[in-house]
Amino acid sequence: MSFFRLLLLPAALAVVLLVLAATEYAVARPSRRTTDVAYVPASDPDFDPARHVLDVYAPRQAAAAPRPVVIFIHGGSWNSGSKNLYSFIGRRLAKQGVVAVIINYRLAPTVQVPAMADDCARAAGWVVQHIADYGGDPNRLFVMGHSAGGGLAALLATDNRLFSRRGLARNPVRGAILDDPAGLDMYDYLQKMQYPGDEQYLVPFGREPAVWKDVSPMYHVGAGSPPFLLFVGGETYPSISSSSEKFRQRLRALGREPKFTVLPGKKHIPMVLQLYWQHNIIYRELLKLVGAPVAG
Repeated sequence: MSFFRLLLLPAALAVVLLVLAATEYAVARPSRRTTDVAYVPASDPDFDPARHVLDVYAPRQAAAAPRPVVIFIHGGSWNSGSKNLYSFIGRRLAKQGVVAVIINYRLAPTVQVPAMADDCARAAGWVVQHIADYGGDPNRLFVMGHSAGGGLAALLATDNRLFSRRGLARNPVRGAILDDPAGLDMYDYLQKMQYPGDEQYLVPFGREPAVWKDVSPMYHVGAGSPPFLLFVGGETYPSISSSSEKFRQRLRALGREPKFTVLPGKKHIPMVLQLYWQHNIIYRELLKLVGAPVAG
């Protein structure tokens, strides 16, 4: 893969996602949506009212016990994207008995990836404190992401420092669902610089190899890492395929073999668009991981 080609995708992806968002409400109503909840205090000097917000999708039907929670992190080459394009994921998860949280985070060039990861960790910290108010179980918190969001989700699951820096005694992430993830090993990718336009990624990642390594989940995986579901498109970019396989092998060596699924014929964008349909394989495996009943 040339990540540079991903820079051409967000506009086209946004158009498709807007169409899906315009129709999803009619077919997925069994949820309560709470929008634009700030997960960073407005008094914080770094507070961004457009990016430090999240939406919560909770099932309308009452449950005997708190429900599992999934935080979804959008992609967009680390410089674009919005939670507002992914309401269909929130509603599909809520329809299947999961409390879903779709988050925004700051983007390049305003900030670089370390700050993005910190934003995502702060959003997860908000969820731990407040999700019980929405029927969710803070002790069953999972992260999910596509493309750049998949890399950030993997980083949350593997880098405990993101939470200890924010005062959490332990990493609250109990598992991760990675959908065609980008950025699993940017240390390797940016050292090679083998594709035209790769210098574009020095904007979100900076020019320090130590930083590239520090924000690459590949180097934070450990024996205590939580379970992973890893889905890769059979026709995705070669770099995503190869880094995902390398990540799989790293987990395997540590005795943490992930559920690894290659979806034949799928390109990068269809890997997230398929989440519009409730019964696709990603949701089926996700429900098993989080302990929600599989919908019929």
